[in-house]
Amino acid sequence: QVQLVESGGGLVQPGGSLSLSCAASGRLSSFNTMGWYRQAPGKQRELVATVTHAASTNYADSVKGRFTITRDNAKNTVNLQMNSLEPEDTAVYYCYVRNYGIPYWGKGTLVTVSS
Repeated sequence: QVQLVESGGGLVQPGGSLSLSCAASGRLSSFNTMGWYRQAPGKQRELVATVTHAASTNYADSVKGRFTITRDNAKNTVNLQMNSLEPEDTAVYYCYVRNYGIPYWGKGTLVTVSS
């Protein structure tokens, strides 16, 4: 079993920045993939960014150049630095880990981009 705990959501003005963090615990593989998904009101959950154990990253086109995902393998944490935030980025952000082929999700943290 894997547990994920997110932190760092909140309210930010358009053009602002916010950082999300997630700590994973449990029986973790050294070769897992971690990342972030988001779900806006009335929309399906979508990928934001993922990072492999070897630090290979993948981003949604909508966040490329604005968001940066990093991870600390020793601490089992993954971070998402979000810059130049837009109202369209408003969503609940979910930490994700694919561990031994099984996906796990955190409870989510709300990010609201509004003036």
